[in-house]
Amino acid sequence: MKTVGLFLAEGHRLIHCIRPDATVREALELMADKNIGALLVMDGQQLAGIFSERDYARKVVLQGRSSSAALVQDIMTAQVITVQAAQNIDQCMQIMTEKHVRHLPILEGQRVIGLISIGDVVREMMAHQKTIIEQLHSYIAG
Repeated sequence: MKTVGLFLAEGHRLIHCIRPDATVREALELMADKNIGALLVMDGQQLAGIFSERDYARKVVLQGRSSSAALVQDIMTAQVITVQAAQNIDQCMQIMTEKHVRHLPILEGQRVIGLISIGDVVREMMAHQKTIIEQLHSYIAG
């Protein structure tokens, strides 16, 4: 199974992030503009948290807060679950399933090098299964 480092090397390197002191509205506008469900919250080069649609729904909408007044640092998930570049796609799926998360920042040591989503993981797993099926078909057909 492919590692997340190899996944990134194949061109999946775009990282969208926001500052902790940005407003939730700014974060939502960026997410809408990029058509994504989460942003890494970066304090300089340091990963401070992750802000997702789930954070917005649970910590802003349900609590009656204003997205123009609330800051990302007050809403974000600060305890971020991450993976290392050497981990494989299968491990990402297991972590995402067990921890109920849809996005995993990818680290090389302590440095953020990418972000993988549940959609990315499912696509990679489907491609891997297709390859295995094709190999088995070739083997059987001789």
